[in-house]
Amino acid sequence: MAPAPNKYVLLSLPLSTFETSDKEEALSSLKATVTSDNGALLPYPVPNFKIGTLDALVQQADDLAKLDTACESVVNKVGDALRTLYEGNDDKASEQKMVNDKPTDQYLRSFSWNKVRYRADRPVGELVDILQKELATVDNDVKGKFNQYNQVKTNLAVLQRKQTGNLATKSLTPIVDPSLLVQESEYLETHLIAVPKNLKKEYLKSYETLSPMVVPRSSIQVAQDDEFVLFAVTTFKKHGSEFQQKCREQKWTPRQYKYVEGGREEEQKELDRVGREEKKVWGEALRLTRTGWSESVMVWAHVMALRVFVESVLRYGLPLEFVSALVLTNTKSVKKVKTALDSSYSYLGGNAFGRDKRGRITKDDAALTSEMAAAGLGHGGEGNEYTAYVYYEFEV
Repeated sequence: MAPAPNKYVLLSLPLSTFETSDKEEALSSLKATVTSDNGALLPYPVPNFKIGTLDALVQQADDLAKLDTACESVVNKVGDALRTLYEGNDDKASEQKMVNDKPTDQYLRSFSWNKVRYRADRPVGELVDILQKELATVDNDVKGKFNQYNQVKTNLAVLQRKQTGNLATKSLTPIVDPSLLVQESEYLETHLIAVPKNLKKEYLKSYETLSPMVVPRSSIQVAQDDEFVLFAVTTFKKHGSEFQQKCREQKWTPRQYKYVEGGREEEQKELDRVGREEKKVWGEALRLTRTGWSESVMVWAHVMALRVFVESVLRYGLPLEFVSALVLTNTKSVKKVKTALDSSYSYLGGNAFGRDKRGRITKDDAALTSEMAAAGLGHGGEGNEYTAYVYYEFEV
């Protein structure tokens, strides 16, 4: 039984490798190399695109390698955004990862080049530009909406903290009786001070002498919670700032508060409004992120098809006779897949590999490997390791 796929291998081999010119027969032969214990092998059809000059192909190989990396980055970012929208619930996020209304794995299993959207008779360079622009649009759209959602979510969290925090941080509008405050006085003002419970005695003993012109015995306990006691205390205005600074030095928290008629109702209205906005923007962000996942994976799948084509031409030459396939495997089995492929097809590497009589790799020509990597060829799934055939590993 094939392992549950969380790792994919995309590869191509020249048809001359097989004792047939039929791609279906070649795939059957490949399945004997990649056994079902290590993964499921499926066709990954790649059209025959227009070929330019050798210099253009080498440049396109480099451009596609960079675009491949950008696709992986965007797909990962969109996946992270989905997880964030579902507060880290991977199962719920995974349910949204559909591509063209199919589960992602099923889309890759049944991949076919979208000839309507990306006409195969266009030059490779044009197709690269189209895919690059589409990826940038997806990235910008998801990023913009997700930033908007994060801002609204932050605003809601601030308002909720004002309702549910402790007396040092929460809104005092529903707590303070306005009759306790000195209002419209030319000389006096009332300060609201949140004092940690363990400092209450010290506060009562010392507040009158903390700064000049504190009204004696003016401190009134307004409220208390598990952490703080809220006091109202009256001072002369000219020494109000000094009093507040001295409170801070004692680790007592002066609270800014001004009575506004109807303030309690307004705060609740604002909380309700931002709560509704958060739900609305969450829905918009989810819809756009779902679309972003579908679009970014689809772009990536087409970019990888182009990479397979360009490198197959560079490696195997003309005529265009190669077979491309997708292996669905997992992190544990992917090394066995690579080993099985190497044991059967390492001879395609020519001088890049030394082999024993049974065709097994015995050493790597580092100089040639370096040259191939510099030309943008043979980029395997791990680092820049040269492979004897077109081979890419990826995860979605």
